[in-house]
Amino acid sequence: MDLLDVTDIVFDPDFCDTSLTVKRRVVGVDDDGFPTTVDTVTPFSGVVTVDRSVEAQMRMSGQTVTGTILVITTERLIAGESGRAGDIVTYQNREYLVKSVDSYTSYGAGFVQAHCELLPFDGGNS
Repeated sequence: MDLLDVTDIVFDPDFCDTSLTVKRRVVGVDDDGFPTTVDTVTPFSGVVTVDRSVEAQMRMSGQTVTGTILVITTERLIAGESGRAGDIVTYQNREYLVKSVDSYTSYGAGFVQAHCELLPFDGGNS
């Protein structure tokens, strides 16, 4: 299967979204011992599909809106690792936290599919 290269489809203009950005968050500690985060925003391209529909949930404390997208890209998105918090993907002016990543880096040029959850959890502005 390592000869299968899906990048032709991932970068096909009929499917590819070139307006995506990823916010990489490096976590450290300042001189006073408090956690700090340094963000770097980088544009990237990929295919975005619905992973789980946007859904309103009524609770005693109020309403929340949740939903997830699936991002397929050659950009190596992460859900977090030592010294780095999970990436945040911006899609259609909404931010999504990368919750998990399925790696297919040995398939042709390699790609990942990232499951991303809508932020803020109240759904934000439409």
